[in-house]
Amino acid sequence: MVLFKKVEELKAYLAAQRAKGMQIGYAPTMGALHRGHASLIKKSKAENGLSVCSIFVNPTQFNDPADLEKYPRTEAPDMALLESLKNDVLFYPSVAEIYPDNLTIPTFDFGQIDKVMEGFHRPGHFDGVVQVVYRLIDIVQPDRLYMGQKDFQQFTLIYHMLKQMGSSTELVVCPIIREEDGLALSSRNVRLTPENRANATIISKTLSSLNEWLSSHSVQQVKEKALAQLGSLPDFKPEYLDIVDGYTLQPINDVEESPYVVACAAVWAGNIRLIDNIILKKLD
Repeated sequence: MVLFKKVEELKAYLAAQRAKGMQIGYAPTMGALHRGHASLIKKSKAENGLSVCSIFVNPTQFNDPADLEKYPRTEAPDMALLESLKNDVLFYPSVAEIYPDNLTIPTFDFGQIDKVMEGFHRPGHFDGVVQVVYRLIDIVQPDRLYMGQKDFQQFTLIYHMLKQMGSSTELVVCPIIREEDGLALSSRNVRLTPENRANATIISKTLSSLNEWLSSHSVQQVKEKALAQLGSLPDFKPEYLDIVDGYTLQPINDVEESPYVVACAAVWAGNIRLIDNIILKKLD
């Protein structure tokens, strides 16, 4: 695996590989890598001649400075995992490399997509996400970009950003990887107390029940029932559970309204915020 910390050195290397006809797959991460990230690397390796992973804890997408400070940095285990996966290139830049003084980022119009759910509860978060992903794509210029389904609203925004850019990069979304008990893998899981970790399965269990509940209840009744269940355990507080159109991310009142229906949730387990989602319906 080749390690780069400087933008210009990485760009020169990738340009040389591209000139040889190499297709480039790219998985941007913030480190603290787990099996979910590994699934992105494996797919990138399988579908491209060269696989690039970046590790960059992006300060501009944290609306809570304490959350940024607590975010796990696990450089040695991360590099060992990437080596074991035979990842080809690791980009490990500093903040100054990603955000030089003369940097300009274009403005994108997402309509209401960035204003609901995560956008509503984490003001400024998606501004930072779009900023960093635009910058990283501009540096790597991948043929394929690999992102996980767990951050459903995030990859939806990036899809629209790529369209507005007129980019030829293909967005590849990989399924959520879960623990054996159903909890969606997250770098934050290691910060849960043992009791909260055991109880955190309430999130995936609730999401998995939604289609059954929708067979005999309205969308609003199901949301109320789900929120009550998510808040039924000590130290657990749901922030939202929304049932939305998978394309527009706008709330729906009836699952028959849309061919693509997704339920997204954010829940506080103590002082750790967990997100998850489930695709309830998708008609091709």
